[in-house]
Amino acid sequence: MKHKEIQAKVQAYQGNDKLLLGLFLAVITFGLFAQTILCIATTIRTDLGIDVNASNIAVSAAALFSGIFIVVIGGLGDKFGRLKMTKIGLLLSILGSLIISVSPKETATFLIIGRIIQGFSTACILPNALAVIKAYYEGAARQRAVSIYSIGSWGGAALSSLFGGLLASTLGWRWIYWLSIVVAIGSLVLISGVPESKNPASGEKRRFDLAGMITFMIGMLSINLVISQGGRLGWLSPLTLSLTAAAVITFVIFFKIEKHAENRFINFDLFRNNIYKGAALSNFLVNGAAGTLVVALSLVQLGAGMTALQAGYLTIGYPVAILIAIKVGEKFLQRFGARRPMVLGCAIACIGILLTSLTFIMTNQYIVVSTIGFAFFGFGLGLYATPSADAALSSIAVEEAGSASGIYRMASALGSAFGISISAAIFTGLSMQQITFVEGFFMGRTDNISIRYAAIIALLFNLFMVMAAIISIVSTIPAVPSALVGKREMKG
Repeated sequence: MKHKEIQAKVQAYQGNDKLLLGLFLAVITFGLFAQTILCIATTIRTDLGIDVNASNIAVSAAALFSGIFIVVIGGLGDKFGRLKMTKIGLLLSILGSLIISVSPKETATFLIIGRIIQGFSTACILPNALAVIKAYYEGAARQRAVSIYSIGSWGGAALSSLFGGLLASTLGWRWIYWLSIVVAIGSLVLISGVPESKNPASGEKRRFDLAGMITFMIGMLSINLVISQGGRLGWLSPLTLSLTAAAVITFVIFFKIEKHAENRFINFDLFRNNIYKGAALSNFLVNGAAGTLVVALSLVQLGAGMTALQAGYLTIGYPVAILIAIKVGEKFLQRFGARRPMVLGCAIACIGILLTSLTFIMTNQYIVVSTIGFAFFGFGLGLYATPSADAALSSIAVEEAGSASGIYRMASALGSAFGISISAAIFTGLSMQQITFVEGFFMGRTDNISIRYAAIIALLFNLFMVMAAIISIVSTIPAVPSALVGKREMKG
């Protein structure tokens, strides 16, 4: 009787603004706060007195552990409770931030442990917060909720450099993590009392798919290490090749296990759904253009002698454009469905990348053109974000919301890591070559032609990723979803 009463309460519950604010605060513990280390790593390294290798391990640790566990923990949310896993993620966020904020000097141990815990926190929060939105919001309310979620993840990440730099240069970098603790506590307060969202017990006792989970995590660990460390280790080094082979072999074993498992934790039927498949694949490809920022900012520092701060000013329009475009994308989604704003967003992002690739012009001209390009790039990403996430959510059953959200978020994390690694490898490799066949093509200085040429090729790779995303969207996402067609027919 008690179980039926709980189920009735869950079914009757409708998400409200209080829950939405709580989920938003949970998401920005990653998007805004944890991501700040990407721009303040040097500040932390100098203050703690640690070497650059330890600092780099700390920077990449959160993304590595998040990427390994995000699908697994998303699936656990479906089974044991999506809100429960979100709350666990918030508690881990508090613990990780606390450990980092009290890091003693002359050691990187606290910093690395804190970042690992932040990775687990991210794996708990991002898929399960999205799954809660799927469970408790419908129609236009869900699209608005996804838009707020996107502001927290995409917008928060875009603002993290400015936010982190401002706090680090005024109050001190440790205050970033103290404020993150306050935000996480606020999120816990706001989502408390909300009925748990999880799949109802089937009444059958099924063995947990432990073998599948372990092989999947080993495969994810291997592929994440290849993507994130391949450039440093050497793409053809014995260790990189061994890790690649381990990833391939482990995933083959994983697919064989899942094919015969009774209670598999990843439902491959999800990928028979063209809309979900298109949203996840395009999410991977769009995030693969993350190397645009890395390459363009490295170019102006190495080729034009700008400081990191001066280079950062070029991106001032990027976060503003993302935040504006996310709300525009929500309105376009409600009016036209997901496909049109997804394609339009990618097309605008392509224009932005093309503008940043005009490295053959004079430095003063490039400053203006790239600033406009970053704004276009941000607007395109923001326009794409909400329709893509909503397409993924609306095409799946609520019972699969956690694992499906985990796969969707994993696609973005892997895409970003892949794009940055490949872009950096292209840029670094070509910039060390002596380029003479394009000398007449470049204006101004000729001593930096190799760097400028390398930037063009690396940025064109990012352009290719977004163009591939357009093809995947057009091939899989219907022009007008059936639900929207029905709505228009009723109005007619």
